[in-house]
Amino acid sequence: MVEIVRETKETNISVKLDLYGKGEAKIDTGVGFFDHMLEAFAKHAHMDLEVKCVGDRHIDDHHSVEDVGIVIGQALGRAIYPVRQIERFGNATVVMDEASVSCDIDLSNRGFLVYELPIGGRVGAFDVELAEEFFRALTMNAPLTMHLIYNRGKNRHHIIEAAFKALALSLRRAVAPNINAGVPSTKGVL
Repeated sequence: MVEIVRETKETNISVKLDLYGKGEAKIDTGVGFFDHMLEAFAKHAHMDLEVKCVGDRHIDDHHSVEDVGIVIGQALGRAIYPVRQIERFGNATVVMDEASVSCDIDLSNRGFLVYELPIGGRVGAFDVELAEEFFRALTMNAPLTMHLIYNRGKNRHHIIEAAFKALALSLRRAVAPNINAGVPSTKGVL
């Protein structure tokens, strides 16, 4: 179990993460749709995740969503690195009704994001551009390489949820044990 607390003038965040859990989540960021996405992420990654965030939501949800991405990314980094005896690479395509999103990740210890979800607007009160801010913060702070690619779809809720679930499945596959892998890199280190 990894525990991280981060306090700034904009947010106060605590995260507990068990990478090889049961998919149980206790999420309270104050941003309803985002809480729903993090619950889906934990469930499909089979990761236990607790997140508590008190943020300056009177301004907007940006700081809360981005900073939660930072802290979850840091927790993932502590749980994953140094990489040994796991698959390292993971990918998944998730469909939700008309929507389809693919995610490919490399537990490379290098933060890089390719984000191709061509959506704007809102899902309820949630500004969908914040999804990219979350994924960027997570990838840079884990660090890992991630490509999130939109295949099709119209419903913004479905597209974003498919992205969170695709990341979850990709992560679960990347951290799957492989006792023969040693350090899964021709360099010998990640």
